[in-house]
Amino acid sequence: MPNERLRAALLERGATVADLAESIAVDPKTVERWITKDRTPYRKHRYAVASFLRMDEAYLWPAALTPEQAAAVSESEIVTVYPHRWAVPRDAWGRLFTAAKQEIGVLVYSGLFLAEDTGIVRLFADKATAGTRVRILLGDPDCAEVAQRGADEGIDDGMAAKIRNVMVLYRPLRQVEGVEIRLHRTVLYNSIYRGDDQLLVNTHVYGQPAANAPVFHLRKVTGGDMVSTYTGSFDAIWADATPLES
Repeated sequence: MPNERLRAALLERGATVADLAESIAVDPKTVERWITKDRTPYRKHRYAVASFLRMDEAYLWPAALTPEQAAAVSESEIVTVYPHRWAVPRDAWGRLFTAAKQEIGVLVYSGLFLAEDTGIVRLFADKATAGTRVRILLGDPDCAEVAQRGADEGIDDGMAAKIRNVMVLYRPLRQVEGVEIRLHRTVLYNSIYRGDDQLLVNTHVYGQPAANAPVFHLRKVTGGDMVSTYTGSFDAIWADATPLES
């Protein structure tokens, strides 16, 4: 059975079998067998292919790693854990977004602390102008999920009010080409802040504001799937969200 994931990844990359073979120093016939006969390469070659295609090794060859190996690799994606969001150093947010070249992503209900930071908002605008895609997902202030989160935190309509405040603060940002803002109606179990292959994931705890909940700093490692799990969740929510009207 052919490895359609590998074949599709080559097409998406705009690369040929010969390009891949030359890049990782193997015979093109070997690459053909990986695709047409679904042969599994040696680990060093899987790593090289995944790096060339900028894709996950585990996605290209789902059965290649044992559960124990996959768990060990994924664990190495954890850079650090902060006990509370307020304990994350301010410069950690700046480094996360400043280092991004391809994509900045924010998935929150309100994320008011970011919108109030004029330096971060200016950074988003500068990054978008330089060609970095900036995607921001805010909770729809009129949806039941936002109302429930407000009730859970004990602020009731305060959550919707915070989101509306953020919409006002982001008004100049919404005029910048390359910045997209959408509203979602999702039950969030965590907020996600992305700078390319690095994430700050802020868990949500019942009865506590997000600022009091832990934050995981993750960095993508080939073969790991924690970062991919969260970015996949972001993309799924983005696909169903509604663009914020100007």
